[in-house]
Amino acid sequence: MKPVVAIVGRPNVGKSRFFNYVVGERISIVEDTPGVTRDRVYSDAEWRGRTFTLIDTGGIEKGLEDEISKGMREQAEIAISIADVILFMVDCKQGLTSDDKDIAITLRKSKKPIVLACNKADNFGKDSMNIYEFYNLGLGEPIAISAANALGIGDCLDKIFENFPEETENEIEDDRIKVAIIGKPNAGKSSLLNRILGENRSIVSDVAGTTRDAIDSEFENEYGKYVFIDTAGIRKKAKVQESIEKFSIMRTLLAIERADVALVMIDAKDGVTDQDAKILGEAHEAGKGIIIAVNKWDEIEKETGTLEKYKKEVYKNLSYAEYAPVVFISAKTGQRVNNLFEMINNVASQNSLRVSTSVVNEVINEAISVVQPPSDKGKRLKIFYGTQASTKPPTFVIFCNNKSLFHFSYQRYLINCFRDNFGLEGTPVRLIIREKGEK
Repeated sequence: MKPVVAIVGRPNVGKSRFFNYVVGERISIVEDTPGVTRDRVYSDAEWRGRTFTLIDTGGIEKGLEDEISKGMREQAEIAISIADVILFMVDCKQGLTSDDKDIAITLRKSKKPIVLACNKADNFGKDSMNIYEFYNLGLGEPIAISAANALGIGDCLDKIFENFPEETENEIEDDRIKVAIIGKPNAGKSSLLNRILGENRSIVSDVAGTTRDAIDSEFENEYGKYVFIDTAGIRKKAKVQESIEKFSIMRTLLAIERADVALVMIDAKDGVTDQDAKILGEAHEAGKGIIIAVNKWDEIEKETGTLEKYKKEVYKNLSYAEYAPVVFISAKTGQRVNNLFEMINNVASQNSLRVSTSVVNEVINEAISVVQPPSDKGKRLKIFYGTQASTKPPTFVIFCNNKSLFHFSYQRYLINCFRDNFGLEGTPVRLIIREKGEK
């Protein structure tokens, strides 16, 4: 499991700027107005060969009881509870404040490793002398950094790296397929897990969101070894009021991150909702293998063609995930639940499929001969060659003469050709377009 690092501190000490620099994308909004980062934002980053999840949080301000301040404080507390390492960021120009002292007391209670970063040491020689008063926080040696000028970031990341939990052999070589059971509240996720495990491990009731935490369950049968990650359902953000629900959302997103396969459960009675599309979209964007399980199928009145008609409706509402197989189950009666294992094995295998460069180019050449690449103003797209760059999901790099001519529709055509030849059922496929000579 990837270590989780939470960046916490008062508003406007530079947490988002540090986050954006480390993950390499401008994900968090950076402004001088305190409290601009309202929700936690998370992304994967890598340092010294180790991938970790970095969480940016809204600032913690003591004493303020307006809804936004309370919400940001709760979000930060949730991030702290999830984290393996906490990066406590302070402003060395402003100096030590009473809020910094209060936050330090809260962090010490968490018993988590804490790295203290004194940001805004923009004039490194002069400003780095301001860090010594922060020794008074009792959190060890402060590290002077400037997120704006990228100074001291490496030292800070080294310190974070030293506090990561040790990588276990299981983490490095794990033949178990990790399956995240995801979906909106009350879709039957815990019922399905109980059916598979044959015991009542999760609380099951008709109250939406009964399962508050992500629960890992190891399971082995004649089909293989699995780890099922049962998660609380993701609610629409407008309905998320309690911090405990926000915690559930974060846990679900992190569960997707560490899964090989996302089993997306849809309530047959509700049909595909906008919320289902959002949840499946998270798994799609994360590049995970996906299976769509329509649950409570035993409660649907059926006539000839009901199943096929329902499947068409699912794909109509989830058009970007037509590659994902659909299975109609009943967690309550056990109908078709055993079919899931072969599907999980197949989708996990397709998600990690590797194809030789020669075979990739055979398919590309055949695709070009059937449908000519597009042209614009007398210039035609030329595809020189392609190769597979990575797996999970299968990602192909295609080299061409002009990226701007490589229209989305032709990229989709090429992906469909790969699917026709290689299978790739249940997995997203990524294309990276490069011009010849470009790295």
